[in-house]
Amino acid sequence: MKASLVNFGRAGAVVLVLFAAFVAGAQQRTSKADLTGRYEGSAKNAAGEVITVTLDLAEKEGAVSGTISSSHGDFPITSGSHQGKTVTLQFDAQGTSGTIAMELSEDKLAGTWKAGDDGGPVDVKKVAAGQGTDKGKS
Repeated sequence: MKASLVNFGRAGAVVLVLFAAFVAGAQQRTSKADLTGRYEGSAKNAAGEVITVTLDLAEKEGAVSGTISSSHGDFPITSGSHQGKTVTLQFDAQGTSGTIAMELSEDKLAGTWKAGDDGGPVDVKKVAAGQGTDKGKS
């Protein structure tokens, strides 16, 4: 009788460990959304001017690349990262380095941007492929 209880206890422990690993893996997959795609919205500068913003992002293994298009010009993302809900982008604003620090919530990114002495809030939402602004078309 004791031997069967010991075997049951070991088997139960193995099942619990496997279950815990499965749950942890499932949580990692659902909490780490891929950022790849187009995000549209707006930002404000220190003067309170509303700036239209489009982020075209590509993510690979936590590294983020792409471009920022705005009513003030287009800027390459020089480096970027995505860890948990935190997204950080560095960009080149015509010789001035800038940073955007945002938090991911479902299909939205919100936070702040800074370039030189300017900066302010930024808020963008992911748009479906084929949606959004068609630049250069009239």
